[in-house]
Amino acid sequence: MSDEKYIPRLYGRQQDKPLKRRQQRLMETLLPRISVPMEGPIDPAALFPLAEEIHLEVGFGGGEHLAWQAARHPQNGYIGAEPFNNGVGKLLGLVDEAELQNVRIHHGDARPLLEALPDASLTRLYVLHPDPWPKKRHFKRRMISPWFFAEAARLLKPGGELRIASDIRDYIRWTLMHAQNAPQFEWTAERAADWKNRPDDWPQTRYEAKSLREGRTPAYLVFRRK
Repeated sequence: MSDEKYIPRLYGRQQDKPLKRRQQRLMETLLPRISVPMEGPIDPAALFPLAEEIHLEVGFGGGEHLAWQAARHPQNGYIGAEPFNNGVGKLLGLVDEAELQNVRIHHGDARPLLEALPDASLTRLYVLHPDPWPKKRHFKRRMISPWFFAEAARLLKPGGELRIASDIRDYIRWTLMHAQNAPQFEWTAERAADWKNRPDDWPQTRYEAKSLREGRTPAYLVFRRK
């Protein structure tokens, strides 16, 4: 499925500083071996023949969260989507160091990946600290949208979880607004601590650590597929 139909882009530049030599080598050698094939519909059972659950992280940043989950739950399969070259290079390094066998990567826009996955194929879906696109004229670039909630509802099994984190207050309000308009989901929070405190099975990422240093408090939103 061509990315050309997706306008506008949901991300900015694709690379910051040059990749380290090892990261570049892994981009050339490891990435082709663990990339998600994008020719036609995706068969999760072919990607992870023995997996009990399939999890997907949209925009995995430096890959710390995805690698942490994959290392602690080898019985599950983990797919990560990220357009940023440096982030992909970092995750490849983590996969290589830990010899993780249950990670697959989609290097590019997450939207065609989501559409290529079959119904009720995921147990958990993560969107952690997405680009907030703070200017109103750029709101259409935000990942969280009616389209995203519709795809999440299609992809998640009943009882599956959608986890979203942000340290931008407007983006938190934006997410909750769209969640209210997605009847297939229920917000699991029963008290303030449920969204103010990060769950034990939700490791801190470098982006979150940076936001805390700069005085921004993240919210941890968990929605359950009805």
